[in-house]
Amino acid sequence: MGIYAGESPLTGKIALEIKPQETPLGICTSSGTIGHSLSLGCADAAVALSSSTALADAIATAIGNMVKDIDAIPQAIEKAKDIPGLYGIIIIKDDKMGIWGKVKIVPLATTSRSKSPR
Repeated sequence: MGIYAGESPLTGKIALEIKPQETPLGICTSSGTIGHSLSLGCADAAVALSSSTALADAIATAIGNMVKDIDAIPQAIEKAKDIPGLYGIIIIKDDKMGIWGKVKIVPLATTSRSKSPR
């Protein structure tokens, strides 16, 4: 599952690898730089994973609100570690990323499209 983080250079380059045995799984993202929702933070993407989608949504929002700049990523990760029911979190701000938990990030394959013959 690709991670969209707006203008971050990581957008379009990374994805979450989710295996069938890891489902059902709630995956939610909050952003302070893209979208219309109110965010009190500046994370390009705060992604939370939990068996509870409602919990993943609340955590993504709360952790995203903590990130005002790249220096806040480690503190936000430390806070996330204490939340029961959270499987993992990814925080992206600009070209920096913090990851914790049962999360596997893989590169997105890039393909060049050739023009089809006419």
